[in-house]
Amino acid sequence: MIRQLRVWKPDDADYPYRLQQCPDKPQVLYGLGNLHPSEGHVVAIVGTRQPTERGKELTEALVRDLHERLDGLTIVSGGAYGIDITAHRSALKYGVPTIMVLAHGLDRMYPYQHKPEAEAAMEQGGLLSEYPEGTEPFAANFLQRNRIIAGLADAVVIVESREKGGSLCTAQRALEYNRALFAFPGRPTDPSSRGCNNLIRLGKAHLISCADDLINAMEWKTKRSASQAIQTQLIGLMDDLTPLQQNLLNQLQTAEEGLHINLLVQAAEMPYSEVASELLALELQGLVRSLPGGIYRFVR
Repeated sequence: MIRQLRVWKPDDADYPYRLQQCPDKPQVLYGLGNLHPSEGHVVAIVGTRQPTERGKELTEALVRDLHERLDGLTIVSGGAYGIDITAHRSALKYGVPTIMVLAHGLDRMYPYQHKPEAEAAMEQGGLLSEYPEGTEPFAANFLQRNRIIAGLADAVVIVESREKGGSLCTAQRALEYNRALFAFPGRPTDPSSRGCNNLIRLGKAHLISCADDLINAMEWKTKRSASQAIQTQLIGLMDDLTPLQQNLLNQLQTAEEGLHINLLVQAAEMPYSEVASELLALELQGLVRSLPGGIYRFVR
């Protein structure tokens, strides 16, 4: 199957808005697949390349339970051995969009053994890289790649990590970007958990044991609670709004973290000035709230 290469630059309206907030964002971003990196709840899951069976089980359970409780979930990781590929495989298993952030050009896959997962991800998410075709997986690229994983996410989860490792680099980037950082604790004598235990002990990461811990910490509404709140708030309201206002409100009411105005312009297929004017009208009615960086959120 021939897939069209997508290219984003920071000036593009659809450049992933979470990355747009990062001071060292990629100046060029290449993508393949069915990619929507700005939508919904984005959770990065990373960890050691030599996980325990417990680590693999925690990863799959986290993806499964987040999927059961949340709308619009996307799982991001780096396509590496261990926790990374377990996160991608779990997402593919449960029908969750997943994005592989690669440390080389998109015309190759490293490790090669993960090519089937990369092919599947392009149907159910996609591949991202800041490196042009022909770029080999040089060692230095992987640390650079980790900042994109952290920058794309609302929350970063370290499942298992040794005392030193690439996932701790991702954790540090998450802290620098003001992303919520979570870690699963492990036994003090378990080498695969020392990195996680240190993050928790130093107060850098929130301790979690399950998906509900993450959801509660992020104050995300689950599928049931979100639908109930929206239904109650919108009873008898939509008839008083213009068609464009209704369209914008429909977009925002299911986006827990809000949407960038550029995404709303794209979805509405209307001029920027008209969308901005109607958003202001909705804000004056107390139905939406404008946030820094051009983000708008439905007032629940």
